[in-house]
Amino acid sequence: MIRRRSQPLQSLPPIVFYWDLDKTYLKSEFATLRELARIPFEKPEDKVAVPGVVPLLRGLRDVATGAGRPTRIYFISASPPQIAKAIKEKLALDGIEYDGIVFKNQLHHLVRGKFRNLREQVGYKLTELLKSWPAMPPAARAVLFGDDWESDPIIYSLFADVLAGRVTSTELDDILKIIGVDPRLIVEAKQRAATVEPAAVVTRIYINLERRTPPVNFLRFGPRLVPTFNYLQTAACLFQDGHLTLAAVATVAGAMIEQSGYTRERLANSLADIVRRGHLEQVNAIAVREYLAALNLLPQRARPRQPSPWQRIKSWLTTAAAHSPAGDTAINYHTLVAEWRAAR
Repeated sequence: MIRRRSQPLQSLPPIVFYWDLDKTYLKSEFATLRELARIPFEKPEDKVAVPGVVPLLRGLRDVATGAGRPTRIYFISASPPQIAKAIKEKLALDGIEYDGIVFKNQLHHLVRGKFRNLREQVGYKLTELLKSWPAMPPAARAVLFGDDWESDPIIYSLFADVLAGRVTSTELDDILKIIGVDPRLIVEAKQRAATVEPAAVVTRIYINLERRTPPVNFLRFGPRLVPTFNYLQTAACLFQDGHLTLAAVATVAGAMIEQSGYTRERLANSLADIVRRGHLEQVNAIAVREYLAALNLLPQRARPRQPSPWQRIKSWLTTAAAHSPAGDTAINYHTLVAEWRAAR
């Protein structure tokens, strides 16, 4: 079994995991206003978690705690506060410990006649993220989880680049105006961006491909953003980044097979896909594959012939290029947002 050399505990900065709720944690349906109106009346036991997300979330906190690493988990939901009780009860049923949760005040927008703001999430989520960060521990790092249903790739990337000082408050003003964010939220976002002490704190962004958006569509966001089709792919990448153990990855895979009808062959194909797309290095893919196969969570297969020294060097160079530092990719937000609006 391949062992990862552990870092000294004092070198591990605090870690903050931000999670979207709808379609990232819960399989929510709100494509129509009728479905949106039905959400507040759902009972906690009626809400269904995305396959594999529950053991993954538990694993993130357990592994960090076991390493002595301070950890915080925050949920940011676009659902109204009227369903807060049901959501919190669902998280309790799933055994999820969290440090904070916010909901979008939809009633406020209805009273003001701001019907467009009911579905516009960029201004709301971005300001909530910027508002929360000053309260995080010094030197903290962040990993964010969202989906491809609305605007999470843009929101999370903007948050990361504002904190890193790559997007100034003036540039942010232009970008949010193009998107059509509420002017009040633009003012708040600019004010908070202006007080940031630049630091590259967002290490990774995971996007759950709930809508099966082609992964190639996310290349412009750079290697910091990882689009995944299921939570085994996410778990394997989190193992690579040191946030999960192989045992925690196996727990995710086991839950997906036992509770959600995934087959071992389908999980094997998922691992092959995330490797092919350059997000999971071969050495880590082999570790995950062999560990899961030993537990009968993946199909057994013949041990492949060992590559030649040149093949190993070539593979290392290819992987190194795919996993360049997140800050190496500059995002052209004006072009990105214009194309995003046109597509919508």
